[in-house]
Amino acid sequence: MNKYELAVVISGKLEEDDKNVVLGKVKDLVERFGGKITSVDEQGKKRFAYEVAKMKEGYYNFIHFEAEANVPAEIESRIRIMDNVVRYLIVVDDVEAPAPKAEKPAESAETEAAE
Repeated sequence: MNKYELAVVISGKLEEDDKNVVLGKVKDLVERFGGKITSVDEQGKKRFAYEVAKMKEGYYNFIHFEAEANVPAEIESRIRIMDNVVRYLIVVDDVEAPAPKAEKPAESAETEAAE
């Protein structure tokens, strides 16, 4: 199974309850096609850089899930026609935590201090 991240922007004209209904439908889509949701990050309402479909703001949500390779195409074909979804994007989520930077060896640090 591959890891994916689905970014969804929901219309800012909706009330909180209506926004949660739309987000629930998106989650149901992921699960209907065999995806397993690992986390949902709700960023809240944010202002757009430019006007989109006569809207100036929207609710940003990021859904991390695991699924087979054919699932993102199925989700996109359904989410494309959903009402109140302004923008969406599914990307492969292969980001790993960065490794800590290695310290300089003690002997080279001592020789630099002596110079």
